[in-house]
Amino acid sequence: MNQTEQDQFEKLCFDFGVELDDVTSEKAEIEKEVGAGARAEGASEEVLYKIDIPANRYDLLCMEGITSALRVFLGKDEPPRYQTTPAKLKTIVEPSVNVIRPFVVCAVLRNITFDQNVYDSFIDLQDKLHHNICRERTLVSIGTHDLDAIEAPFYYRANSPADIKFTPLNRSKELDGNETMTALESDLHLKRYLYIIRKSPVYPVVCDNRNKVLSLPPIINSEYSKITLNTKNVFIEVTATDLTKANVVLDTMCTMFAQYCVPALQVEQVTVEYPDGSSMVTPQLEPRKIEVSTANINQMLELNLSSQEILVLLKKMLLSGTETQPGKLEIDIPPTRSDIFHEVDVIEDVAIAYGYNNLNVVPPKTVCNGAQQPLNMLTDLLRYELAYAGYTEILTFALCSYAENYALLRRPDDNLAVKIGNPKTVDFEIGRTNLVSGLLKTLSNNKKLPIPVKLFEIADVILRDNSVDVGAINSRRAAVLYSDSIGRFEYVHGVLDQLMLKLNISKSRYYLDAVSCTDEALFPGMRANVIVDDKPIGVIGVVHPEVVKNFDLTFPCSVLEIDIQVFNKV
Repeated sequence: MNQTEQDQFEKLCFDFGVELDDVTSEKAEIEKEVGAGARAEGASEEVLYKIDIPANRYDLLCMEGITSALRVFLGKDEPPRYQTTPAKLKTIVEPSVNVIRPFVVCAVLRNITFDQNVYDSFIDLQDKLHHNICRERTLVSIGTHDLDAIEAPFYYRANSPADIKFTPLNRSKELDGNETMTALESDLHLKRYLYIIRKSPVYPVVCDNRNKVLSLPPIINSEYSKITLNTKNVFIEVTATDLTKANVVLDTMCTMFAQYCVPALQVEQVTVEYPDGSSMVTPQLEPRKIEVSTANINQMLELNLSSQEILVLLKKMLLSGTETQPGKLEIDIPPTRSDIFHEVDVIEDVAIAYGYNNLNVVPPKTVCNGAQQPLNMLTDLLRYELAYAGYTEILTFALCSYAENYALLRRPDDNLAVKIGNPKTVDFEIGRTNLVSGLLKTLSNNKKLPIPVKLFEIADVILRDNSVDVGAINSRRAAVLYSDSIGRFEYVHGVLDQLMLKLNISKSRYYLDAVSCTDEALFPGMRANVIVDDKPIGVIGVVHPEVVKNFDLTFPCSVLEIDIQVFNKV
């Protein structure tokens, strides 16, 4: 491309909703990194265009996808229509995989023609999907095989590592499962995936009718079924812990490379039989349907487009549709557009096709003056007061372990904690429901500080609440900790009095109720509920010795934690 063509291409990318990030070459990249042209000898000078793709547009991660999308956007091609042929092959899922990686979906690309560029793109797309939607292969992994080298039907099962015998891809020696793990520890590309299954007593495998291993998902394929430039029929198996994402990945692989098949854009389905007797045929490649309103589109974009004008714009974005009744459009969402879930996604595509720069500049219908939220203003004022009192502010994570929030504090599970699905570490299992555990944990990690240690934190806790649409609420709390050679309950009591004074809460409106306090994190006889206007807003007291021991602390502590959300309207 000359400079004019490059400028035109950059504008096209912008109009389409992506960004041309850089124009470079392999040689330029090396020279930029090492700062010496001599070290770039032998590197290619072929011009490379780096395009920044939205994370949810999996169909644009390869040359085939972005080329097709841009040509349709320019009106040079019609949106592709994918076809499926009935299943001739089947994959049988055995019950043993339920404990490790329960789902598999499959497809066949028949009569495909590879050249070096297509083959490289085919492999590169798998790698990009593994990093993206597959979440580094933890949720989904892709296996591709030369169908002519293997024998159907196929079996998806889990075996003990010692019983798995196969030759891993690009290796010459047959290994068992344990030996494969050991051998791949030195592989810079694959070693980071070993942890996914390594500690499991069984490993998932895909085998053919000869009982030969095709792949050890999510780690590596077998040399036995390796695809090459001469491969004519490709068997694709996608194993997963998430069936929805597995289908998205399979659809993406098939639609991107079905254009190289004969007939073009045609994919052969595979029947997958599950242990419970159910079966499914994949891939479907059937368009999903979403109903949108012409009025909603025009209102959100401040336009006055007819239904037909909207359909023309959507066609540029690979979407087709019809007007089912005046002002109502039924839009067909192709299998390549897994990013579209809702009417607003369709409206976004209308805006892109129309051109963001062509949208009307509309002044807002209301005038808003920016100001700090009252609760945040109150929080900042209280921070100053606690700092003036000699306390040091800390900032801890809003997520914590279940044990820190309950067991270490000797508190029972109150069913108020929001639990994290599939937490990456034990330290981030739930949203915290108190600030005291964070203060104690911080003190435990700073035991070398000279006493007394005076800490505070004002932050949100997360509480389950079924009355709101998201099922949880944030609640602003203030917590104070004082640690010395003795409990010093009177010190945190003094802090409470100071806070009440600054909040203009008279002594007739608040008091401490020791009788009703049953908080097991605090020592009996040295604990109380803080009552304001006859309503409990927090607790104060000396930390129970067992809690002190649980957090591996050296000296006694006194704590105060109150809800300051209630003062937001005071």
